[in-house]
Amino acid sequence: MQREETIKQPFLVNIIWVLSLVVALVVAFLILGPRPPNLSGGLDVSGLPLVNATLNATTAVLLLIGTALIKFRRITEHRRVMLAAFTSSILFLVTYVVYHLFKPGPTLYLGDFKATYYSILISHIVLAAAIIPLALFTLFRGFIGDIQNHRRIAKITLPIWLYVSLTGVLIYWMLYCSI
Repeated sequence: MQREETIKQPFLVNIIWVLSLVVALVVAFLILGPRPPNLSGGLDVSGLPLVNATLNATTAVLLLIGTALIKFRRITEHRRVMLAAFTSSILFLVTYVVYHLFKPGPTLYLGDFKATYYSILISHIVLAAAIIPLALFTLFRGFIGDIQNHRRIAKITLPIWLYVSLTGVLIYWMLYCSI
């Protein structure tokens, strides 16, 4: 059995890298690439930015709860909450893709704090691309019971994932609420 697991791990690691790259490229293309003319406005997606911000906030809260649970050695609850955080992130990704599929181009920031907004946005985008493989590898290491490597990568993943989730909410707020 151990030989079979040893063979599967490099395959699954490669799947994580390929999936991460494909997701990042699809999202970039949806935001920046051309669209078939019949898609734009074909579905009312105006409520999805709020859904996305809510999912980002939910992910951040779940990440904090999951971190607290593991500190108290509540492993089963930690696992469930972290899978819920990952699920919330996947739901965000789905609604984000749907939004950008039917809404052409990026939403422009029209507020007075352009330098602040674009600094947050650029760091958010770069780290959002990085969090895809980081989250997948962290979950994978936990799932296969490689706790030492799970802990090591989780120390990197957690602050980045929290930053991406919280700046997602902040970006929504700056675009749609006030400044």
